[in-house]
Amino acid sequence: MKRLAFALLFAFSYLIPSSAQSWTADNGNGTFTNPLFYDEFSDPDILRVGDDYYLAGTTMHTVPGLVILHSKDLVNWENISYCFDRFDFSDDAFSLKNHMEIYGQGIWAPCIRYANGQFYVFSNVNGKGLQCYTSKNIEGPWEHHNMKGNIYDLGVLFDDDGRVYAIHGYGTVKCTELKPDMSGPIEGTERVIIPEGTGVGEGHHMYKINGMYYLISTDYRPNGRTLCSRAKSIWGPYETRVISADETYGYHAAPLTQFQGRIQPDGYDFKIGPLDKDATACTNAHQGGIVSTPNGQWWALLMQDFHSIGRTVCLMPMTWVDGWPMIGLEGNLGRAPRTWIKPETGIEQKPHAPYQRSDDFNQKELGRIWQWNHNPDDQMWSLKKGRLRLNSMPAEQLMWARNTLTQRVIGPSSISTVELYVKGMKDGDVCGLGNINIPCSWIGIVKNQGELTLRCFEQLTNDTIDIPVKLQQDKIWLRSIGDYDNNQAQYAYSLDGKTFQTMGRMMPLSYQLVTFQGSRHALFAFNITGKNGGFAEFDNFTVEEPNADRSKNIPYGKLFRIVNLATDRMAEATTHGVLYDTTRDSQRTHFRIVDCENGKVILQCEDGRYLMTSGIGIAGDVRFTKNREEAELFLWQDYLNQEFMLFSMKNHRYLGKSPTTGSPYSMDVTGPDPARRNGSVLRWEEVR
Repeated sequence: MKRLAFALLFAFSYLIPSSAQSWTADNGNGTFTNPLFYDEFSDPDILRVGDDYYLAGTTMHTVPGLVILHSKDLVNWENISYCFDRFDFSDDAFSLKNHMEIYGQGIWAPCIRYANGQFYVFSNVNGKGLQCYTSKNIEGPWEHHNMKGNIYDLGVLFDDDGRVYAIHGYGTVKCTELKPDMSGPIEGTERVIIPEGTGVGEGHHMYKINGMYYLISTDYRPNGRTLCSRAKSIWGPYETRVISADETYGYHAAPLTQFQGRIQPDGYDFKIGPLDKDATACTNAHQGGIVSTPNGQWWALLMQDFHSIGRTVCLMPMTWVDGWPMIGLEGNLGRAPRTWIKPETGIEQKPHAPYQRSDDFNQKELGRIWQWNHNPDDQMWSLKKGRLRLNSMPAEQLMWARNTLTQRVIGPSSISTVELYVKGMKDGDVCGLGNINIPCSWIGIVKNQGELTLRCFEQLTNDTIDIPVKLQQDKIWLRSIGDYDNNQAQYAYSLDGKTFQTMGRMMPLSYQLVTFQGSRHALFAFNITGKNGGFAEFDNFTVEEPNADRSKNIPYGKLFRIVNLATDRMAEATTHGVLYDTTRDSQRTHFRIVDCENGKVILQCEDGRYLMTSGIGIAGDVRFTKNREEAELFLWQDYLNQEFMLFSMKNHRYLGKSPTTGSPYSMDVTGPDPARRNGSVLRWEEVR
């Protein structure tokens, strides 16, 4: 099974230009494919100022904090700012001192706004209340206002009369007026505007559109849904509709880490819960903001819990119906395609990833992708002679190691490698490459009584594997091989930088609500003897993404079979004139696509007939025609690994077949289910 897992990891040949090295949603043909980023970006809030779009997201306990991305087309993004370099609170917990921590706390759920000639980013810090950061320039510097008060997970509206309102609360939704100078809430202004019992949740985003107040929020009970509440007054009364539900894009909920209480210095009581492939939970697109383009298009940017990667962002078209901003397209409201036509912003951008993930540490500053786990001790790290140096400080284990440098993993799969130099290590030092998650794991070097040991540690099982090593030039290469769509990873090492040997098992990964973050690479050094030790040096951190090149995912020029994932049976263009399924291979089970450019295709059987919808009777009924002009036009939906869906440009629904009723294929499936077994997700196999 291990060999199979590695074979699958490296066998993926993944619609972007072949020169791309990192995942980008832009397919290079006028379309994009979700997720926007295949790495974590939680609690997105979107803002447009003129032709510029800004996206703010949660950073929890890591610093620099409150990340801001910039785009001109809503698809290609660049990290341009953080609101602060470190938490400016003196509490030990913010710096991981004296067994104090803010895992799963810190700063989260920001709201970004522009008014009075400046930018505002509002957010909450656990135990400290409402925070606001202001700047005339989106790139900073930012001024910090500690507004205090019990206001969190909020939406903020600068109204036409100059008043500023914060919308907050779960279930019972409240509105509080804020002081214009951001010194705090105005006492006595808090009022309930939506009472409990209406199904409204949290994660509020407030807008005033054509004189009407619109509140976008998220409900998690029993699973993630996106709602809109509207009123003629900020104070209500509000009416509410669900504007999106069940859009998981064919991804089921990940197994969660089961753990109670706070993290302990030496605690290993972790379990990873059972996997339910039919569960939606919070894989539904939920919580996020909406934005309009200058020409009047509307878009939603919502997050979804995305396996062990964490929370990712999806870009979804919106359609206004009777004054309601519904997510999706006419004919299929509430759902949205994974691949769709890029927004009409009037500006073209070259496809690019938001971050440079690899780092040779030759610059004077760390790359924007890097964040510290809690506030660092700036006296105990440096960039010297093209290397990152981490001085070791006392810690019992990785989760308590100060000055741990992290970056988010990138999916669907990736291979991250770093060079480690150990000459500066002292007895008791532990240093290496890890996954700072709950549970954590790592591979690295331990020094004891002058001897070096290569160690692989997995916290889930409290399992340690040791190998004595002799290093040439005091150097070793460490590697993490991640198959994040399948929630697993394994470590490897090399003594020469060429030949790598795996170490430890293919470990299960999970998402968890302890740190509220997904898997993160960690470069670390700590000392287990209770005192400061020596130092470790890191160089040439590289990230390879086997799936980033998706240019060959659509089988242009190939003859192929279509296999339904739900039934494992081939689609057949029957002589009776319908699309059905069969186990017998023939000319009628062989198809090719006709390229109609920009990701649009026509499906043609090898016998020359084209697939179409009848247009009469049952709207989703599928037929065949010899006239190409009558053929159905699809937008190909890439699901990687030769899996795909066919999205009708006519009725905005998908080709699919019920796996239980025995009916033929139709064109009326609203979207995939979490386990991809409702008959809408297909696999292509080349005919050889």
